[in-house]
Amino acid sequence: MPLVRIDAMHCDTPRLEALGRAVHEALGETMGFPDEDHFQILTGHDGRQGLLRHGTYLGVQRDDGIVYVAITLRAGRSDAQKQALYQRISELAEEYAGTEPRNMFVVLTENENGDWSLGNGDAQYLQRQQ
Repeated sequence: MPLVRIDAMHCDTPRLEALGRAVHEALGETMGFPDEDHFQILTGHDGRQGLLRHGTYLGVQRDDGIVYVAITLRAGRSDAQKQALYQRISELAEEYAGTEPRNMFVVLTENENGDWSLGNGDAQYLQRQQ
């Protein structure tokens, strides 16, 4: 159950939806998440009410087309799966939303079963273990 947050500058709703689709499909293809496991927060920033900062750290020439993707998920994926995910997100974001791969900044945050409540005040993943 990943929770995905996408932040992009000067991004209208159709482009945000395209970016969300790219990330969702990449998660399914590379990590096997089912299609109905779809939780996303998509935010466009206009430069007045919200800004995104970026640099050229590690030699990547980013610009105002930057897209930040933060994915929170339970621990357990291999480094190879993570690398495949990053690559596939970049490919699909370029195909669906016209975002250059150099502008895709992706970070994964892993946690454990007890760190999730999917509604009703329950810790569903802990209950599944019992």
